Amino acid sequence: APYVLPPGFVESSCRSRIFWMKLNKLLLQGKFFQLEIYDPYSGPVLLDESLASRCGYVLSEDVWGNPVFRASVLGCHVANEADELFSLTVNIKISSFPSMRAAVTYTYPMYCSYTSWASREIVCEENYMEVSVKTDVPAVSNDYTVAWMSALPETQNVAYQQWQLMFVSPSGRKRITVSDAVKLGYSFNNTLSRVYLRAPYHSNESDVSMVSGVNMNMVTSTSMYRQRWLLLLIDTTVSCPVDGISFTDTTLTWTVPTVIPTLVVQESTFLSKSIAVGVDDQVIVNPEEMNYSLEHNETHIRITIPIGAEGGKLESSISGGVYGVIYSIDLCLEHLWTDAGWQTTKYTVIKSITTPFMPKIPTVINNTVPEERLFNIAFGHFLPDVSLVAIAVGNVPFTLREAQQHGFRIYETPFSNGTKGFILEVSFDDPYVLKEYVNRNETKYTLLVNYTLSVGPEMTLYYHPAEVECVIADIEIPEAVGDCDEENLYLTLPTFGLHQYWDLYLGNKLLNRHLALTNGYLAATNSTHLILQIPLFAGGVIYEEVSFQKIKARFDVALRKVRTMETLQMFSVSCSFNSSAFIICHPDGTIMISAQMKTVPAIDMSKTKLRDSSCKPREYNEAHAFFKFHVTTCGTSVRFEGDHIIYENEISYEKETLPGQSIPTITRDPDYRLTVLCYYQAKETLVLSALSGDPATSSPFGSGTMVPQSNPAAYRRVRQALNVVSRVSKDESFMEFYEPSMAILKQPMEPVFLEVELKEESPNAELYLENCWVARSPDLNSTPKWNITVDG
Repeated sequence: APYVLPPGFVESSCRSRIFWMKLNKLLLQGKFFQLEIYDPYSGPVLLDESLASRCGYVLSEDVWGNPVFRASVLGCHVANEADELFSLTVNIKISSFPSMRAAVTYTYPMYCSYTSWASREIVCEENYMEVSVKTDVPAVSNDYTVAWMSALPETQNVAYQQWQLMFVSPSGRKRITVSDAVKLGYSFNNTLSRVYLRAPYHSNESDVSMVSGVNMNMVTSTSMYRQRWLLLLIDTTVSCPVDGISFTDTTLTWTVPTVIPTLVVQESTFLSKSIAVGVDDQVIVNPEEMNYSLEHNETHIRITIPIGAEGGKLESSISGGVYGVIYSIDLCLEHLWTDAGWQTTKYTVIKSITTPFMPKIPTVINNTVPEERLFNIAFGHFLPDVSLVAIAVGNVPFTLREAQQHGFRIYETPFSNGTKGFILEVSFDDPYVLKEYVNRNETKYTLLVNYTLSVGPEMTLYYHPAEVECVIADIEIPEAVGDCDEENLYLTLPTFGLHQYWDLYLGNKLLNRHLALTNGYLAATNSTHLILQIPLFAGGVIYEEVSFQKIKARFDVALRKVRTMETLQMFSVSCSFNSSAFIICHPDGTIMISAQMKTVPAIDMSKTKLRDSSCKPREYNEAHAFFKFHVTTCGTSVRFEGDHIIYENEISYEKETLPGQSIPTITRDPDYRLTVLCYYQAKETLVLSALSGDPATSSPFGSGTMVPQSNPAAYRRVRQALNVVSRVSKDESFMEFYEPSMAILKQPMEPVFLEVELKEESPNAELYLENCWVARSPDLNSTPKWNITVDG
């Protein structure tokens, strides 16, 4: 028993003079199929390309991917009843194997009724051209036939009662029998009232000519038949367009010539009767309702269709890693005309049109509202055949389920033009969001996303990276509170952002635990604040006023950005202290001493002095003396010990002696000597910076060498060349150095460690780093330049 077709598997129709059959692709998933044409005389014949073009069959797919079979009612295996009723039987073979073994065969008959034949009908199909002509001509007398034969020498050799074809091409004329024409891929036959010729495109007998800007493939032929009293000559010329398609970003246009000279002998008698356009097997009655434009004039018939219009299919695709779309539509044009040579010509062109790949770069729309602290980005526009399958946030991959579980919100949103987008919501505070402290009190939040989408029916994977930034002022610059007791200064400030956004600097040195211990500071922290205790005489204290028994001291720390060391805020605490004895060694070499003299008997403090007896106290009372002098004066000596320079002086008392003529002298004053020592570091490290432009747009690295130059004026003063050495260290330890004149590569914002050293043991030589800058060449006068230090 024959197999019963599954419901909905086959649809068929008869439009004009063409059988249409469509198979449902959903019922062919994972299957292989073949079509056989049933021949009433010899049985099934497998449909292949050669048979299809010769016999008037087309096997293709519609824009939706469904297999489509079309057949001319004049096809080789079509049963013809009086040129009015036509039938064709097709076997549909389906198998699970490419070899088609164990195939199931469904027999499907089709029927078509067609009576409104025109005098000449031409069909331009995808793979063949077909012309059929009425043959109901009146009988011609034998004498008239002889006259025609003498006028057309080629007809004298026409075989008796046998059809023959004569082709006219640029290479000349060729007369062949029907059986020979079949071997060349043609098909010729006659029915009760018609004769037809079917020709392949681009055969040896064809020619291509341009008509009104459209290339036409043309086969010029005459079909000849001779009986004793009749010579039948039928013009079976056929001409079909092979191009005429043009595209813009928004439309496709199909152009067909209105008048085809090889088909219209007397153009002056040409009259266009009707023009119709169809999609698939349906005629579009009102094309303008579908936004189609059908225009025609004396030279052209032009159909313009918007990309994406109804009737076609807009499909997503990937080409070279780029997302885009392709639009396909199956069109049909019917043109009916009359002219003096023919009563009526019906001209049908079937055209499958597919646009080239049209890139549609997706866009990322940032809908983030900073106040909500939530990224909201839309990614589109996509056709319905695109789906989001995964994302990566901050280079961490997530499936959609994992993303939802993590806390990301992902959903689709429709757009007005029928496309869709994907919305992604991510909190600013998510650990995979990059955070960067910028400007004074702002944070730049950066969301790095990489979308993975499945595109089109082939489900091709498409990857698209996106980067979205949002800068908001959400950082509060800390404020410090200062206080003092009898011996210490205190500075209290919030710990929020410390070491993350900013650091504390004491002068040019990072105020870290090591520096605090070295200078004698005490640091304590709780959950919210840092408390610094700074003894009055600790390093880093600035003495604004120093008098006899009073000190006005200040302690400054700078709040600097971690990355650029830009100073955001200066925190200061200033207090006045009462102190009876102290020694202060200023960085500029000034020494201030408040000396308390506890001697018995008491001495006159006005008569105390330094090594240089001219250096007397600036202030004094009964028990105290205040001295202020520079390390280069008052007989101060200097010596080097390890990494320190030690300056030494001495406070002594000038004894009063009783007048007498001989030694020993008599005095009542006690001996008094007080040694004063000041320690200075022989080496000092300064942390300075010079910035040029936006570091984000700078070169990936810079290179250069260090070029020292001593002050010529200093040469003239000391009348000798000083031994000054400059080097570039490999790190902050200043233990390993680059070779002199060696090019050193550095990335932007990477620190450079420079050392300038005075290798002189003379106590009269001091090193001052006067000017230091960065330039683009070793020329000391080159510009531009970026200063690090100016005038020391």
